[in-house]
Amino acid sequence: MAAILRPRLKRERPVSLNEILSLSPVASFQSVGDGAVVLLADSGQLYSCNDTSEAFLRHVDGKRSLGDIVDLLAIEYEVDRGVLEADMAELAENLKQEGVIVGGA
Repeated sequence: MAAILRPRLKRERPVSLNEILSLSPVASFQSVGDGAVVLLADSGQLYSCNDTSEAFLRHVDGKRSLGDIVDLLAIEYEVDRGVLEADMAELAENLKQEGVIVGGA
């Protein structure tokens, strides 16, 4: 994601593997050409996604948990699930803190 311009708020609890993830109601995710962008409607903040965040956000649909998304990406990219799990948990936490995604049950 692009550089973060908003100050960090208090740290929320870590995103669990069982947590269902969805885009924030104010976030819009769009694939464009060879990449993707996220627009936060409430602030006008525009993020440019790298390949990792684009792949992750493609699977954030309000029905899948972080663990489900990790499973899909491990198969899709043929990478070690353990390493991917740690990386995606960190990404999910960052996206959640920035207001791009929200967690549920």
